Amino acid sequence: MNIRSVARKRKPYKKTPHIDIYHRYENILRRDFTATKPNEKWVTDVSYVMTQRGWAYLSTIKDLFDGFIVAHLLGKENSISLVTDTVKLATQKEEIKDEVLIHSDQGRPYTSEEYFLLTTRYQMKQSMSRRGNCWDNAPMENFFGHFKEEALRQYPVPTFRQAQEIVDGYIAFYNYERIQLKTKQTPYQKRCLFK
Repeated sequence: MNIRSVARKRKPYKKTPHIDIYHRYENILRRDFTATKPNEKWVTDVSYVMTQRGWAYLSTIKDLFDGFIVAHLLGKENSISLVTDTVKLATQKEEIKDEVLIHSDQGRPYTSEEYFLLTTRYQMKQSMSRRGNCWDNAPMENFFGHFKEEALRQYPVPTFRQAQEIVDGYIAFYNYERIQLKTKQTPYQKRCLFK
């Protein structure tokens, strides 16, 4: 039968260029979670909020001077725009006179080109936790722990709208009513003493 297979020509391997640009930064904060004035050092992160209709994502910025939550947004997607919109909201709400150090983990939204351009525009100095090291962003993790224990654990959250109400209510309580163990004041009281 004289059957011979034809050797296929091998296609040359071409690496597809990756169009995403990742910006990673040194851990400038280095677990120095103290600040001498408001809006000197911020920490930020995104956490998950489970509802009976799926996940919601809470993006938050916390001031290390007094623990005040300067901005938060709840979204239906863990997206770059959720994080950048939170930074925009913080800059609209706060009077920033000097450069702010903003510390995050190395999650995709924080290494994105959009986040880099926005923080550069607002003259913020970026700092990032070491990969896989939650202790480098402990104040933010601590806040999320309190939030989930005090606001979410007791009752199921049926809808996104109800999750939004719970988040807004808890952050108002946290900023204006909840006494901080370290300062014996609310974040707002400590913030007001500085002015």
